[in-house]
Amino acid sequence: MGAVGLGVLLLALAIGVLPLSGPLKLGLLGALLLAVVLGLRRRPRLLVLLLLVLPLSCGRGVLGQPHQAPSDPVHRLAGSAREPVTLTAQLLEDPRPDPSGQRCRALAQLPGGRSELQFSPCPAVRMGWRLQLDGMLRKLPPAPHPLLSGSAERLQRREAWTALDVQQWQVLQRAPTPIADLRRQIGLALRQAGGERAGGVLSALVLGSAVSPLPQEVREAFRAAGLSHALAASGFHLSVLLGAVLVIARPLPAALRWALALGAMGIFLLLAGAQPSVVRAVLMGAVAFGLQECGRRSRPLSVLLLCLLVMLLLRPAWLLDVGFQLSAAATAGLILTARPLEQQLRGVAPAWAAAAMAVPVAASLWTIPLQLLHFGALPLYAVPANLLVGPLLTPLTLGAMAMAALALLCPPLMTALGWLLVPVAHVLVWLVRQLAALPLAQCQLGRLSPWLALASALGLLPWLVPQLRRWRLWAALLLGCVAAAQFHLLRADQLLLVEDGSRQWLLARHGGRAALISRRADGLSCSRGAQLAQGLGVQRFDWVLSLDALPPEPPACWAALTPTLLAGQNGSPPLARGQRLQSAGLAVEAVSDTSQALLLAAGRWRWGLLPDRQAWWSWREQPGLAVDGLWLGFRPRPAEQAALPALPPARLWWPPAGSASGWRQA
Repeated sequence: MGAVGLGVLLLALAIGVLPLSGPLKLGLLGALLLAVVLGLRRRPRLLVLLLLVLPLSCGRGVLGQPHQAPSDPVHRLAGSAREPVTLTAQLLEDPRPDPSGQRCRALAQLPGGRSELQFSPCPAVRMGWRLQLDGMLRKLPPAPHPLLSGSAERLQRREAWTALDVQQWQVLQRAPTPIADLRRQIGLALRQAGGERAGGVLSALVLGSAVSPLPQEVREAFRAAGLSHALAASGFHLSVLLGAVLVIARPLPAALRWALALGAMGIFLLLAGAQPSVVRAVLMGAVAFGLQECGRRSRPLSVLLLCLLVMLLLRPAWLLDVGFQLSAAATAGLILTARPLEQQLRGVAPAWAAAAMAVPVAASLWTIPLQLLHFGALPLYAVPANLLVGPLLTPLTLGAMAMAALALLCPPLMTALGWLLVPVAHVLVWLVRQLAALPLAQCQLGRLSPWLALASALGLLPWLVPQLRRWRLWAALLLGCVAAAQFHLLRADQLLLVEDGSRQWLLARHGGRAALISRRADGLSCSRGAQLAQGLGVQRFDWVLSLDALPPEPPACWAALTPTLLAGQNGSPPLARGQRLQSAGLAVEAVSDTSQALLLAAGRWRWGLLPDRQAWWSWREQPGLAVDGLWLGFRPRPAEQAALPALPPARLWWPPAGSASGWRQA
């Protein structure tokens, strides 16, 4: 079965995995079957085979999703959101600090299923240990808005539906974990040799950033510069390792070449862990090596599709993993686009420059739809960044792997090698931070809807695959429609309310500008506001108004998010009656001196904002305030509901009963 058959099977599997409604899945599968019948009517054997296999592939995608077992811990909470428990658990990973830095979390196997353990402070426990735990078991709330990351969605992909806030713990058994101990020993040795930044980067070049702890600022700098792939264990790292091994093994007998190559790939898989990008790289490397040793010419696209199909048949949920998607798209770009692009660039640049530019350009172009779908931003300097750091990455990766081996075999030699490599790692980190600090390093275009992302991918294909060039006119029209639709969404007037427990955010947009009103002023509120801004394509808010009665010291996050942050002091409202906070098309005005009642103007919209009952009482004392909508930060009583203005129900917002999170939009 060639690339076409493998691609069709992957599409059927994807239809089963994607979170679509049942009728839509059936409709898409029917359309795919019809396309197969029309396209392969002259190849009856392949047609019959695909007609038999495609429904099975789609069914595997549907049935292979993570699901709650009958004995899962979540069933203990059938009648409540949380419950005190005492139980035993085995750690499936080392505890690691969460993004807030205030606690540590680790996935664990409980009786009946998995759960995430959350510790404060971080304990001195390790992967594989069995613990006796006392704590509060709770359900994981969904993300309050699709643009905000949620623990429930993150852990469901790892087959966990609960979290356990650990109050007391006791070690029952310290099980041996030789592979995890090896990772810790290597990571610790490299960090001690180079420090948290440079040593952390060296460790990530060997183990991958998913396994090796790395300062958050360094992660963010690599992401903003378009270099996250350098720290994620993937095909690049395996190619460096395998290339070095094959150079050494070239004069050896075939049996030894096989042993060394497979051994190198096995060690890479064990150290980096069975992440989707690592598994893909190892499978492709093994198939390509086997074909080369057998003297057969490989077909890279068929090899890629076969590896992806095998992976998804084993773990269908990997399709929803962002790392898997980016790895597959970038690899497809290298196979289908890099060589033709290099030939075109040779007409305007030297051969070495054309070869150097073709790889990052091809990978970047193929991942554009996914980056806009998941992040809403593009790293503008990704190509020059890859050209600048490319000469450093290969020797650093190979050197870091040599340091890792010496850390186990001869630590004094590792220290000597570190004297050469650590300064180079510092230069790499410095370069990346400078690139990330450049203006517009992250171009905020807003997250595309799934359908717009699919349309943009289809519009890019004829420009990336030479064989499809005859469709370029229609592709250009499709890309123009996608750009027009996204531009309209970014410029439209919008009022978005997001509620997450005691934290609430009201985001107003007009003409491509935006402002934010936040109930809280703490760091978590700021980071959530930054996620909303990036997802909506907002570079910075014109102004931010905090309704926190006793705000903490403003975190540095707010300074990066807005030039103007206004908050109350010592319990007083942030604005006095008649005062306004405004920018072009956006304004908020206080209507009372004794409460936080506000009048918000966003383009053509005028909304009343009443965070509490005191604001509601003040509002009722102001006759003649005409508004298009009203937001109440509390649930009104029946008598209060009767006194509300005569507005459509869709423009009367207050917290729904029985729910602490959610969102509404006008």
